[in-house]
Amino acid sequence: MPSLATPDQQAANLYWLAFLLTGNRQASIQAAEETIESPETNSFFLGWMMAWARKVVISKALGAIRQELAASAARIALARTPGFAQPLPRKYALAPGCNKVELERALLAIDAFPRCVLLLLLFEGLSVDDAMQLLGADRDLIRKAQAFALQELTRNLAVTAEAANA
Repeated sequence: MPSLATPDQQAANLYWLAFLLTGNRQASIQAAEETIESPETNSFFLGWMMAWARKVVISKALGAIRQELAASAARIALARTPGFAQPLPRKYALAPGCNKVELERALLAIDAFPRCVLLLLLFEGLSVDDAMQLLGADRDLIRKAQAFALQELTRNLAVTAEAANA
């Protein structure tokens, strides 16, 4: 099904994806610009090209932060399994007025490797096998990073029910 987004909106979405992966505005701009060469596109191929462009942006964005990803993956590999040190509150709710800016803030607060795992698996819908290939990691590390990222995203977006009602 063709996207209803305009070419400018699609380009903005590609940039935002690159920014969420890299956490770096300059690297994101470069990844998005290198992907979108021509503003004129045959409408027949637009959907296919945008899907391919997302894959190219992911590849370029991950390449731009390869060293940061490796260091982050090493930290995750050595870390305790999430959930034991600081459990989530028993009752929590999304912060009132949560929007794209808050989601961006919450995602960028997550260390690079688990953030990229979360974005690839949950937001982009890639398989664990595809994430393993893109990130050069084994299945156990991908799953561990996913658990860390989900916990951190929840913690970053949630406030205790008491605080929300205060």
